[in-house]
Amino acid sequence: MNPSWLDKLLSRKGLYTAFWTVAIVMVVALIVFTANLAKEVPPIPAQVVSADGTVLYTYDDVVGGKGYFQQFDLTDYGTLLGMGAYLGPDFSTEFFHRRAEFLYERFAREEFGISAAALTDEQRGWIKERVKNDFHDGVKLVEGTVTYTEASAAAYHANVDYLVDFLVNGDREHAWPGGVIRADEATLIAAFIDWAQLVASSKRPGTDRTWSNNWPPEPLVDQDTTWTSHITSLWELLALWVGTILVLYIAYEKLLKRDGEPLEQPLIVTKLFPSQEKLLKYVPVVGLFMLLQMIIGGYLAHIYTDPGSNFIVSQDVMPFNVMRALHVNLAILWVAIGWLVGGMMIAPLAANEDLKFPWLVDVLWGALLVVGGGGLIGIYMGATGQMRDVWFWLGNEGRELLNLGRVWDIGLVIGLLLWFFMVYSVIRKAKDNNVLIGTIIWSAFGIATLYMAGMAPLHKIMPNYTVDDYYRWWVVHLWVELTFELFAAGVLAFLTVALGLVSRKTAERIMLFELFLVAASGTLGVGHHYWWQGLDEYWIALGGIFSALEPLPLGLLMIEALKQQREINAKQGDFPFAVPFLFLAGSAFLNWFGAGFLGMVINLPTINYYCHGTYLIMPHAHVSLLGAFGYISLAFMYLVTRSNAMAKGLEWNETPSRVGFWLLTSGVLLFAIPTLVIGLEQTRIAHDLGYWAARQHSVLESMKGWMWSRVVPDGLMILGAAVIFFDLLKKSFFSRKAA
Repeated sequence: MNPSWLDKLLSRKGLYTAFWTVAIVMVVALIVFTANLAKEVPPIPAQVVSADGTVLYTYDDVVGGKGYFQQFDLTDYGTLLGMGAYLGPDFSTEFFHRRAEFLYERFAREEFGISAAALTDEQRGWIKERVKNDFHDGVKLVEGTVTYTEASAAAYHANVDYLVDFLVNGDREHAWPGGVIRADEATLIAAFIDWAQLVASSKRPGTDRTWSNNWPPEPLVDQDTTWTSHITSLWELLALWVGTILVLYIAYEKLLKRDGEPLEQPLIVTKLFPSQEKLLKYVPVVGLFMLLQMIIGGYLAHIYTDPGSNFIVSQDVMPFNVMRALHVNLAILWVAIGWLVGGMMIAPLAANEDLKFPWLVDVLWGALLVVGGGGLIGIYMGATGQMRDVWFWLGNEGRELLNLGRVWDIGLVIGLLLWFFMVYSVIRKAKDNNVLIGTIIWSAFGIATLYMAGMAPLHKIMPNYTVDDYYRWWVVHLWVELTFELFAAGVLAFLTVALGLVSRKTAERIMLFELFLVAASGTLGVGHHYWWQGLDEYWIALGGIFSALEPLPLGLLMIEALKQQREINAKQGDFPFAVPFLFLAGSAFLNWFGAGFLGMVINLPTINYYCHGTYLIMPHAHVSLLGAFGYISLAFMYLVTRSNAMAKGLEWNETPSRVGFWLLTSGVLLFAIPTLVIGLEQTRIAHDLGYWAARQHSVLESMKGWMWSRVVPDGLMILGAAVIFFDLLKKSFFSRKAA
């Protein structure tokens, strides 16, 4: 019987062609949209003046304020246009709301001689129209001169006084110690935040929506989401239904049918190459960084819950924003180091040949310690005002998730490129230089080079926040949901074949299908981050329609591998790589749950509009990072230590490894419960009362029980990380010979 068109499409050749076709189309589309970027971004005015011609601030003040905002890492304390940490206020919304309240009070006294609180409903309606007119008709955001009405100019001065007092003198009840930022620096920060307030409140020319597409919701000026969000959400739900059915049908009916396809002999390691043996020194570092990250996470949870109190150490020594930046960057470091180790472990396995210069493994280890240690010290010293003259190069760059100073950025890129060439020089010699190997090679190249997108311009900060955030998401989103996903797909497929769990043909088909989905949804899916900070409305559709389908095929592949592992256990006893495989299977499940399921909780544009910048983002971020990337890093650590034990005949005890896995997994799953509950309540308040109300600490006070309940999952994760660290340390250097 001749194969059908669907069978031809789902053949290795058809899937390979489909992947490259969709990848090229998506990349070209992203380049076209990027070329159009200059036409959409909100301008920075040459100057902002009051009605009498007094200059309030200039272009240089806005750019200078953005520099100070980054230097002191305010994005790891509060948010700007909803992006950042959730302890402090959303600074742009704070200025927006305070300006509106100021105008209500001023106009109420002008019109009726009473305070805004004493207005009747009819009077309040009249005042609201005056305030809306001031926001939308009285003030326009343009490149030249922006003129504030007399009332809005007075509101700006009141906002500056509030912010300078807050930043300079601190607010202990809201976990801002103060004492670092000077008054002149805070004044420029206020200019930058007021510009962001203009982005959120003034109309985009030729439209009836603001530069931020009507975000945040603000009842004082009748600002709410648009019809585009609702209709895009509908299409996204319909596409998700259809896509899920298609993925499941294709995977089970076409891709996972083995039909007698032979399995390869399970991997047996009888010796380690010199370069692989050198990897053992990396293993405890990964475990230690993970443990430190978890401990800092517990510290942050206590400050979130009770910001007015110290937890063990004074907040003057461990301020929230600095510790949050360290928490995030430690996660990036241990995940990245683990993946580098995985690449250097797999390359000689695939080629049956050692690296040409094994000593480069030691060089890379030293370089990573210098970059990692220097970067973490710089994050602390920069944000605490100890690197004012060199903060950009050595301190805290203050862009969420991309905090490393530029020198450390450059060092990281050099290390990644060195790693790529080390891996490529060996793995290209694999006798079966198949699509699995090719995926690992070129996704490694993407990981090594894409980071540079967040380093423009190389020598100074990007003046416009919207352009800056556009390229920051190129790194954060496209690293996480494109190149890392491609690397994960290649590695998982390669290991399931090498461990004798899935046939090579099946693994290749399912991996190519995964690559197709990743390229289709992960490239332009970056758009769901873009439409708040000043880009045009079409990003709502681009980012929303592309859903979270890509974790599905990997989950299905791991289900198939689990079935095969049971058969192997039934025939020949214990599976030698059970612990690495346990973390791989956990990765597939948490990837689906965190990136897919919890991702869809927040990704619908209508929901995203109200939950943006709330706790509802936290379960998605934590579960998907640990599942999609952290567990693969840990699987690599156990692959290295298990191979070492097999090659040297060392004892191997799986009990602590499994205990650590289940403590960590139980903790992160339980973590999702209170953060979902708190986030849903914040989202409800944002819908009913506006985003400013949702970010007030009084909202979290009413959820105090749920906030304190995080002690349980946080404790489990810290305990699990400790067990894994000591287990990896023992397995790397203190294991005895097996009896």
